[in-house]
Amino acid sequence: MKYYIRTFAVVIMFLALSGCESCSRLVKDVQSDMHGLERTATVYSTDGKVLNQYTGKFDVEVNEYGNKVKFDIDGKRVLIYNATVIVEEKGK
Repeated sequence: MKYYIRTFAVVIMFLALSGCESCSRLVKDVQSDMHGLERTATVYSTDGKVLNQYTGKFDVEVNEYGNKVKFDIDGKRVLIYNATVIVEEKGK
């Protein structure tokens, strides 16, 4: 099993170094799925007021209809329904 994981990691690194943007996005997606990324999520009401802001290392899941956002932060599950959520990656 470790052999397959190493092989997968080498393939991903090769694709990332090849310079294509879709490959870079694939690497980000894998990083996010495995470990989460440092992010800030800001939740806005329908009239544009900031309701809450979350900062930390987390992965974001959105349902197919776009009306629910789910993530875990500090050991707690956060579910947001029918609000505008802007998630920004921290760092570079």
